[in-house]
Amino acid sequence: MREIEQIFLYGLFAIGLITILYVLFADAIDGMDSGILNPTTVLTFLLFICAAGFILLKLTNWNEEIIIIVALVVSSIITFLLYFFVLVPLASAEVSTAYTNESLQGQVARVIVPIPMDGFGEIVIETVNGIISKRATGYDQEEIEYNKQVLIIDVEDGTFLVKEYEPLK
Repeated sequence: MREIEQIFLYGLFAIGLITILYVLFADAIDGMDSGILNPTTVLTFLLFICAAGFILLKLTNWNEEIIIIVALVVSSIITFLLYFFVLVPLASAEVSTAYTNESLQGQVARVIVPIPMDGFGEIVIETVNGIISKRATGYDQEEIEYNKQVLIIDVEDGTFLVKEYEPLK
């Protein structure tokens, strides 16, 4: 086995192992993602250099310098295609279903358990992610009947302070 062949083969194993570790611990080093030089693209680039080099060494009789140059070109093309057609669309398609109670302020909800004067009831908020039910009380301690629409004014200790909502006509 030639020395360059061993380098490509050991590179494949090492980069494959690093890739597996990166997949397992990606959240811990998430801040390293900065454009094209993020760990995913760097590992992809190196992996394809080693793979293309090893395959070319086995299948051709080219000299080592040409194989390295071809491996660099092939790796650059594949990494470019992977980055722009897979990684960029995946990053922009990331949608979070998370919400905070404060982000629901200003939303219109519906009362499903009547809110008594100076007491608590329950409201539901319809969002694109589904229906959220929350404990609620009247903002001015007023009574609000079942199935009335309410506007979420504020949140205190997980309790939504609401006022009856009257849409503009």
